[in-house]
Amino acid sequence: MIKTHLRLLILMCSFSLFAQDYFPSNSGVVSNNSNYTAFTNATIHVSPTEIIDNATLLIKDGKVVSVGKSVNIPKNTTKINLSGKTIYPSFIDMYTTFGVKKPKRGGNGPQYGASRSGYYWNDHIMPEQDVMATFEYDKKSASELHKLGFGVVNTHMPDGVVRGTGALIALNNNADNSMRVVDGETTQHLSFSKSVTSQQRYPSSIMGSMALLRQMYNDASWYEAGNIDTKDLSLEALNKNKNLLQIFEAGSRVNLMRADKVGDAFNIQYTIVGGGDEYERIPEIKSTNATIILPIDFQLAYDVDDPFLASTISLSDMRSWNQQPHNPRLLAENGIKFALTTHGLKSNKTFSSNLLKAIEMGLSKQKALEALTTIPASLLGKSDILGTLKAGSYANFLITDGDIFEKKTKLYENWVQGSPNVIANMNTKNIDGDYNFKLDNTDFKLSISESTSKPKAKLESNDKTLGSKLSYKDDWMNLTFKTADSTKKEYIRIVANASGNNSLNGKAILPNGNEIAFYANKSKTEDSGKKGDKKKADDDTDTPLMSPITYPNLAYGFTEKPKSETLLFKNATVWTNEKEGILEHTDVLVKDGKISKIGKNLSNKNATVIDATGKHVTAGIIDEHSHIAASSINEGGQNSSAEVTIEDVLDDESIDIYRNLAGGVTSIQILHGSANPIGGRSAIIKLKWGEAADDLVYDDSPKFIKFALGENVKQSRSRTNSRFPQSRMGVEQVFVDYFTRAKAYDKLKKSGKPYRYDAEMETLAEILNGERFISCHSYVQSEINMLMKVAEQFDFKINTFTHILEGYKVADKMKAHGVGGSTFSDWWAYKYEVNDAIPYNAAIMHNAGITVAINSDDPEMSRRLNQEAAKSVKYGGVSEEEAWKFVTLNPAKLLHLDQRVGSLKVGKDADMVLWSDHPLSIYAKAEKTIIEGVTYFDLETDKQMREAIKKEKGELINLMLQDKNKGLKTQPVKKKENHTLHCDSMDLHN
Repeated sequence: MIKTHLRLLILMCSFSLFAQDYFPSNSGVVSNNSNYTAFTNATIHVSPTEIIDNATLLIKDGKVVSVGKSVNIPKNTTKINLSGKTIYPSFIDMYTTFGVKKPKRGGNGPQYGASRSGYYWNDHIMPEQDVMATFEYDKKSASELHKLGFGVVNTHMPDGVVRGTGALIALNNNADNSMRVVDGETTQHLSFSKSVTSQQRYPSSIMGSMALLRQMYNDASWYEAGNIDTKDLSLEALNKNKNLLQIFEAGSRVNLMRADKVGDAFNIQYTIVGGGDEYERIPEIKSTNATIILPIDFQLAYDVDDPFLASTISLSDMRSWNQQPHNPRLLAENGIKFALTTHGLKSNKTFSSNLLKAIEMGLSKQKALEALTTIPASLLGKSDILGTLKAGSYANFLITDGDIFEKKTKLYENWVQGSPNVIANMNTKNIDGDYNFKLDNTDFKLSISESTSKPKAKLESNDKTLGSKLSYKDDWMNLTFKTADSTKKEYIRIVANASGNNSLNGKAILPNGNEIAFYANKSKTEDSGKKGDKKKADDDTDTPLMSPITYPNLAYGFTEKPKSETLLFKNATVWTNEKEGILEHTDVLVKDGKISKIGKNLSNKNATVIDATGKHVTAGIIDEHSHIAASSINEGGQNSSAEVTIEDVLDDESIDIYRNLAGGVTSIQILHGSANPIGGRSAIIKLKWGEAADDLVYDDSPKFIKFALGENVKQSRSRTNSRFPQSRMGVEQVFVDYFTRAKAYDKLKKSGKPYRYDAEMETLAEILNGERFISCHSYVQSEINMLMKVAEQFDFKINTFTHILEGYKVADKMKAHGVGGSTFSDWWAYKYEVNDAIPYNAAIMHNAGITVAINSDDPEMSRRLNQEAAKSVKYGGVSEEEAWKFVTLNPAKLLHLDQRVGSLKVGKDADMVLWSDHPLSIYAKAEKTIIEGVTYFDLETDKQMREAIKKEKGELINLMLQDKNKGLKTQPVKKKENHTLHCDSMDLHN
């Protein structure tokens, strides 16, 4: 009771303390009380690395005055004896939306221009946004955060690609904003997501967001140099905020790498909000040098009681459940700095349990405390006042009854700026636990929890749970419960004192009014000696093991990345695609990632010898037109998106990479979609399964871009049907207008005069200068002719017409222009402009002297391009050898890669396939698919992997069943849609 009065006194003092002394007052004569408060005899964690036993913490005016064993306590100091208690610095969450209302969705229908004047040309760039303009302190949310141990939060407006500034707020319910606002401008916030307040279409993809950010930074430099006469409040704010901590919300490992890529281009080191899956690629994450703001939103186990539903869960989803809790440990062990956050949790109440789970999985308690105190304080530039209990720091601290990272530890009080927030009365005895008692010859078991805050009780008798109500105050318990006889509405009342040692003593009033003595004895949590040892051993066996991380971290991933080998194929039928043609009973030696020798009776003592008798060895298949292995395909927010690149959005975990390898594919061009006449830049990659996204791209890759004609770009099937162009003649005008601008841009750039860097114009100027090549989506002969004429008008050539299903009509003109054709084998009539397609198209163009390839434009067809090539033998009488070149050497020529791949020639990359049969046969299987001497697919290894996958899924299902049997929450198995991307697919990220 005395300590309660002390806290009231301190609280009253705090009201006057937090008033601004220069404000006029009409409240009469009030004297400020600013006495010292000393917390004595406590174990104090001054910082994560400094712990003092039996120490004193002295505070005054909301700050720490002194801490240590021999603190000089002034006269008139309020003393609070914390013998047996522990003090920690309170926690800091540096990524919240505390006190910020979500903005309302604005506008109707599509919008292609900005809605604001005097600001940046894109509505989703809002660095001028100040969170304090709309901030409203939320006492209820603050109280919930107090219970989790937080004393300070950084908050921001979660809206837009650039979101403006954040502010640092002390969770002081007993003050106003004049004291709570530690710093009104601490951080600048960014993301890949658009603002909900604007309907401006651009960007409509992740790669569009990345391109927008790059252009924004270039424009900010141009503006800062005084090259723009008009006012741009957004760019002014961006330049003003550039010295603030830059926080980028990525939300996943892949987006983390993408964000870092943007920052690196402008020497900006983002602090990045992760997604909890960083463990999948620890070396890559470490290479960013970024500090991670780490959510701990761990996935629940699936309810796998139903074997059929359980069989539909992917191995990667099962692994996520198992591996996520190990993420903080792995980051810490690898020296990757991180701060923990409540961000991403459906309920903040799960923060503590998830944190304890991470510690159970090996995260050290010191690292956990650092991630909640000193690291966020350092990042925010507030180490002098936050994160520790050193002299001069805010008096932000927690009082507990022990180790704060133990499940049974009670958090009693959370002091913020010297103001107490009582979570549980520390002077009330903790009576949590299980008790056994007997009344009227009936045995009962009473389980009490949260006794020092909101007491809860569960009462059982004869395996039946009885309805009960519990209250507990000043060491006295009152329990009312219904009798076991359900036919009667009778109650038993108990009043008992908890002053005894592990017991409750009092009286019980029976339904008939009789009073009898009551005594309940607390059950022992565990036996001593050998039984305790056995229980501990049993608990150890229940601790979930971590599934091994593979590359990539899903089914068919490698436990270790495969390496280049010296390989010798003996006695094969070798399809060289060179003047030597098809060689029977021939050997091929692969060494150092290259084709070393081709001939008979070859040998190499260091080589792994592969008997290829009766089998065929060919160059790897190359798909000139693909949309696999990418997270975005279209940036359709404008009629030109030349500034975006597919290389920004490669998906190194796409299972289609592995499936294509199983079909003998070694290289692909991932093209932008056909949402607009001028699309984005391509990514030409090798299917190096298990490698990081950037490592898939060809070294010194040729530069390509996607153009498109026809129904897609004029939005024939669009619901809104409002973006220019809306006709085929409008498409032509788009090309003429953009190349006219690009020509003027290039002229200014070459003149040596100052110019505004424009990524879109840079790309188009590369086309004019012969440095970038066009692959154009095309169908109708009139448009094919039109684009060749536009190209000739601006003195460049189209490199490839892809699809080109009316190519047979204009083969002579194509030959004269010098353009290649990459077509389908026999697709027909899947939309109106394809009605005139014929299966002889490839053969006719080939016979006219055009370089012809067969492409897939489809993740399923790409797995059997060998069979698609064979159709040209049937439709048009193309020779087998020339037909095979349609999917190997010819696409290599179209991609300007034929000096490296596409044929088997000494010195070329060892990108090759061992086939079980004639490669054009429907019975042929790719037994081995090799890229640069590395075997990325092996048919026998694939069989072993299938068994390993089955075994691992079984083990994980068993662990999930154990979780459910322990009473832990589970999640239902839900149908997961596989979003296959095609030419007309729009991004789903916004």
